[in-house]
Amino acid sequence: MRLVILDNYDLASEWAAKYICNRIIQAKPSQARYFTLGLPTGSTPLGCYQKLIEYHKKGDLSFKYVKTFNMDEYVGLPRNHPESYHSYMLNNFFKHIDIDPGNAHILDGNAPDLKAECEAFERKIEEAGGIDLFVGGIGPDGHIAFNEPGSSLVSRTRLKTLAMDTILANAKYFDGDLSKVPTMALTVGVGTVMDAREVMILITGAHKAFALYKAIEEGVNHMWTVSAFQQHPHTIFVCDEDATLELRVKTVKYFKGLMHVHNKLVDPLHSMKVQD
Repeated sequence: MRLVILDNYDLASEWAAKYICNRIIQAKPSQARYFTLGLPTGSTPLGCYQKLIEYHKKGDLSFKYVKTFNMDEYVGLPRNHPESYHSYMLNNFFKHIDIDPGNAHILDGNAPDLKAECEAFERKIEEAGGIDLFVGGIGPDGHIAFNEPGSSLVSRTRLKTLAMDTILANAKYFDGDLSKVPTMALTVGVGTVMDAREVMILITGAHKAFALYKAIEEGVNHMWTVSAFQQHPHTIFVCDEDATLELRVKTVKYFKGLMHVHNKLVDPLHSMKVQD
């Protein structure tokens, strides 16, 4: 497990974007072998998406041979609703890059049979050859995707009832009106993400500090689902300074002492121009 600590949100976002960029380019994706990327929504990954769009516009990165699978989607919210995750991904990422819309997979929260929709999503991941890199964010209670506290750590894609803490946190996107916030969602399971070859989890802000502490310094616990990734062979936690406030000083010092090693993963930043 790696813990990468950057000074602030912008630097953490840039480090994550560079890592994703380098992993895609190093994989040399093609028509015969796509790179498969798991993606999150929310406020945390926005800076990372902005940097990836920047690399694409500079000609350094292409998503032509990339397939994506999003973590979750609200149930009952129209696809074109401004707060649906379909809208989020289109407006904040997909419409700015060269990905084939047919290769961008998002769960359908309005499917007539939600159980069948979840099973089909798992099959699509399997047919794509599995996820090469799953990028995720967490809530203040340590949930990843919509795997709320108490979720099974071997869970698969399924329908979930959202915890009140999550509904309260998401109310800001619905004019602060709790009655407008969806109470159910489709989500990949903890086991679904654990099956990825690599996992990168973005954690920024002081309000996520206790969750990072639970993820790094305490044991695996289904009440803090992000803690499951202690047991993944290739997990990278990327955080800013504020998110480390609950960690022991010696823990922070230890991982900061490894930054010269971690930075070799993103420096130099590779470019598809060189391959051409």
